[in-house]
Amino acid sequence: MNPVFLIASDEWRYWRRSRLAISVLLIGLALTIGAAVLTSNRMADVAHERAHLQSQAEQTFLEQPDRHPHRMVHYGHYVFRTPPPLSLIDPGVDEFTGTSIFLEGHRQNSAMFADRQAGARLAEFGSLTPALLLQVLAPLLLILMGYNLITRERERRTLDQLLSQGASPTQILLGKGLALASAAAVILSPLIIATLIAIANGEGVAAGALYIAGYALYFLTWCALIVFVSTRMQTRSSSLGALLAVWVVLAILVPPLSSSTAAAMVEAPGKIETDFAVLEELKKVGDGHNSNDPAFTALKANLLRQYDVERVEDLPVNFRGIVAGAAEAELTDVLNRFAEERMETEIAQAHVARLFGWLSPVLSAREFSMTLAGVDLETHHRFLREAEQVRFNFVQGLNKAHAEQLSFVDDINRSRDTEAEKRTRVSSENWRILDEFRFSPAPETERVEASLVPLAKFLAWFGVALVLCATVGRRSL
Repeated sequence: MNPVFLIASDEWRYWRRSRLAISVLLIGLALTIGAAVLTSNRMADVAHERAHLQSQAEQTFLEQPDRHPHRMVHYGHYVFRTPPPLSLIDPGVDEFTGTSIFLEGHRQNSAMFADRQAGARLAEFGSLTPALLLQVLAPLLLILMGYNLITRERERRTLDQLLSQGASPTQILLGKGLALASAAAVILSPLIIATLIAIANGEGVAAGALYIAGYALYFLTWCALIVFVSTRMQTRSSSLGALLAVWVVLAILVPPLSSSTAAAMVEAPGKIETDFAVLEELKKVGDGHNSNDPAFTALKANLLRQYDVERVEDLPVNFRGIVAGAAEAELTDVLNRFAEERMETEIAQAHVARLFGWLSPVLSAREFSMTLAGVDLETHHRFLREAEQVRFNFVQGLNKAHAEQLSFVDDINRSRDTEAEKRTRVSSENWRILDEFRFSPAPETERVEASLVPLAKFLAWFGVALVLCATVGRRSL
């Protein structure tokens, strides 16, 4: 038998005799399977609930009786973001950002119902998901299994025996690495099953295959680092101490350091400061509920000149509806400008934080996982933009009905009596201007392309670890 496979099988024989190694492997499997099952069930429930609530919100809006159109502007509408298939492994930013928005006239509401609260610090620990276990805890389990791969042989004086029996340093390193990689494959097996389930639920085959390959490469990177450190240390205790220090730095210290650095380098204005700035800008727009607001004097003059009449009562359209539409358009421009500025700031902070992926494979794996699963910050921003487009379309559709289906005289006198109020109601058929909202992540090709950058980061880590094993580590035997 090939010496590489003999060394690997001998390592597995030692692990079977070692209660600690087998216990670590079983704990890793149990945690990963448990987290996958729990997260899968939770995300399935969430997906069903959000899809049901979306349909219910649309049905409730469409079933409203005949009303004044502006009442429906304030009645509003909900939109929900259903989780993509791979979110059963990595929920991403969903637990921080919120997954539903209440849409109404004259304002942009924030996403709601987040499980956790966070600002720019989306790199810190979240709930116990399969992604967190695979990215953070699985490397620790591999360290506990493999820290003594070479140091044990060195302490027992069996390393010299292996060399004297004809095994080369390269074969020894490959055999030990193969044994640890096969243990990593066992821990990775629940991910493979979960990804196949995601593919069955609509995820693309290419994205699913790359997802598995990316995590496999991430595990191989840690295996190479563990083997290298074990070759350089003289005792098992020193090897364990060094590897634990490496894990603490890469998995515990660097992620919060990245988010803190991003927040410090790219300053974001506070909510109160932004709210006051928005209010100052909105003062220039004018009150869309008041057709006599001086801000609409020019609009009034243009309409009178266009239709060659002298009074707004003689216009073929309802001037109050025209004012409501014009004010909403200007207000939306202001709100969108501030929203885009905020999103640009968040993306700039995220780009700074992602640069730390070159310093930690944990961060690059996290970025890779969230990007390919379609649960990253960019996806959340696209949800906000698409929801805002739905909001603007249905509000302006109602303003159009206000302008074209109600007379100005009836509109200004609608509070006089019940009959006057009835004359300002429009048919509920007008509510069908509401767009059906079904949000989905970016196309598979876009997500695959975007995930190649973080994939390259821990590919670089893997390459460096292999070079160190092949040069420094091999000479240490």
